[in-house]
Amino acid sequence: MAHRDYKKTAIRFGLITLALLIIALVLRNIAVGWAPPRDQYPVQGISVSQSNGDIVWHIAGATGVDFAYITATRGADVRDANFAANMKGAREAGIRFGALHEYSLCKLASDQATLFVTTVPRAENILPPAVRLAFGDDCNEQPGRALVLSELNTFLNQIEAHSGKTAIIAVSPDFEELYDLGSGINRTLWLEGNFFPPDYATKPWVMWRASDMRRVSGVDGPVNWNVVRP
Repeated sequence: MAHRDYKKTAIRFGLITLALLIIALVLRNIAVGWAPPRDQYPVQGISVSQSNGDIVWHIAGATGVDFAYITATRGADVRDANFAANMKGAREAGIRFGALHEYSLCKLASDQATLFVTTVPRAENILPPAVRLAFGDDCNEQPGRALVLSELNTFLNQIEAHSGKTAIIAVSPDFEELYDLGSGINRTLWLEGNFFPPDYATKPWVMWRASDMRRVSGVDGPVNWNVVRP
């Protein structure tokens, strides 16, 4: 009797495990293909870096990529290895693109700006530059808000003078919670939050990273999928 009960329990456990695996697979397939509805957000695109490998841009464009933000630089001394190739590929595919800088609290703003302006060409058809602010494993410093805002303004003024366009600030939830850039810097905000529109800044977002799981034909691995507020 005990052996029979054990077998029933094992079978029941196996069926539950199988059902959970199937549910997880279905949810994953939904997640990697999900994007906000086009009737609400007509303009949608991606942000990519060298971590996405060699991108086949004309294929990506055919799958609904309207624009792309391409990582150009990080901190004060790292140029993205695929920036030039990605910029060329996006241009040839007819996809509007802009350059993105990964900001570091451990480097001087002027040094970071110098790296950016010597990497990113100035051209009329390039989208406004973007700077992403988030805490990373490569920098543990958390200076005071006044210093961060001062340094960030220095960086923005220099890259905007180079590009001739007002920059976009992409800020993570924890970075915004600590420094409140929304009320301290008068720039367009690019916020993030999978599947649900974010509201963690003190002013509305203009761009939303709606998913970091989406798969796009022509691009290796998941990409950041972004939408523009109409």
